[in-house]
Amino acid sequence: MASRTRIDAPGRNEHRLHTVPLRHVLGGLRAGGPLALMERTGRRSQGALTRLDLGAFRPFLVTHPDHLRHVLRDHGANYRRGTAMWKAMGRLTGLGIAGEGPQWRASRELWCQGLSGGAHVFADGTADAVAGAVADLEQRVAAGATVDALTEMTRIVLRVVNPAFFGSRIPQGECDRLAAAVAVAFDSLLWRMALPFVPLAVPLPGDRAFTRATRTVNGILLPLIRRARHAHHRGPDLMSTLLDGADADGRALGDAHVAQDIVAMFVAGSESSALTLTWAWVALAGHADIAAEVRREADAVLGGGPPRPEHARRLVFTRRVLAEVCRLYAMAWAVPRTAVAEDVIGGVTVPAGATLVLSPYLTHRLPAFWERPLRFDPGRFTDERVRGRHPLAYLPFGDGPHQCVGQSFFFQQAALVVATMMSRFRIAVPTPAEPRAAVALRPRGRVDLALTPCG
Repeated sequence: MASRTRIDAPGRNEHRLHTVPLRHVLGGLRAGGPLALMERTGRRSQGALTRLDLGAFRPFLVTHPDHLRHVLRDHGANYRRGTAMWKAMGRLTGLGIAGEGPQWRASRELWCQGLSGGAHVFADGTADAVAGAVADLEQRVAAGATVDALTEMTRIVLRVVNPAFFGSRIPQGECDRLAAAVAVAFDSLLWRMALPFVPLAVPLPGDRAFTRATRTVNGILLPLIRRARHAHHRGPDLMSTLLDGADADGRALGDAHVAQDIVAMFVAGSESSALTLTWAWVALAGHADIAAEVRREADAVLGGGPPRPEHARRLVFTRRVLAEVCRLYAMAWAVPRTAVAEDVIGGVTVPAGATLVLSPYLTHRLPAFWERPLRFDPGRFTDERVRGRHPLAYLPFGDGPHQCVGQSFFFQQAALVVATMMSRFRIAVPTPAEPRAAVALRPRGRVDLALTPCG
């Protein structure tokens, strides 16, 4: 691999710029796809700022925690979302919670308000929804039945999301249909992200699927929002918070703005959660001792009964398992930013307009910050070990002003899902699963769960 080096402090690898030539980039993509290319580059650079030569497009790959702190915290105002990925997503998510500037800030404040204001109601609803969804699963499967992990985790998560987002104003089947359409729309954007210079008038693969999926999303959400806007009573759900809120200019949010904000957060609240839970089963299936400890904790905390809101705090080991899943399978495996003005990172000049790709997936694999980084070890998340770690070595939910507002909500629902499932089933994953790079980190093919009811 060709590279040029600028060293500001002897022996400090983070002050070195690596350049991956175009032929190596193309060879890596042909050999194993974008994720394999990233992993290979990460192993060689070991946290050094890296420039990927893609011809006219030469993004910087940022993985070292010190560099991430520079981009996300210390100089965050200089690194904005104005990249091909965000422009492509903006066709679906708008410029509210998925944008920048005053409108983003107003939307973010509303989401934070909604999540905190409805916390107690959401906690009760989450526990009840998880209990009901797992009970339904018990009725649908016989001993030893095999089910699709992502399908089942999505079904369970959506039972939680419906009341939290919509106050259960729509039938569960419609919520499921909305989630499927949102997933298709996002996956259809990959070519637009990869080829941002192609005008929208020029058709690309995925365009038709995106149009159909977006039509479905709007056909479900816009009538729902209009009905809720004219209702006399609104609850603590997140859609009500948006309808009662205002934009940066003090005006009520329009129907399209509300719909786009919901879509943007719906991905994190449903698809990302379901994918992370799917990876949790993959990890537990490969570590029988850890799975046994999760089961012991589930039996001790739930006591054979249904999950309750207070159980989430007591599932300490289960939450550490989920934190480790988020480390090894970071959903936002690559997050782009654009440099507004020229800057210097780790002694390397970053020109104005340059694209930076932040990769939590690679940061979470740096041996300098994670001992035996490919080993699955929930013990990394004891209080003592967390306190001794670089604050930007772990960022599955991002960091800085754009850090995900739903982090606590995820851990609450996910811990209850894992504990309830473990208390009801013996769970195996018959075939290995490997990740692939899409908008989020998805399995390559179907992940089966072999379920045997306990008792």
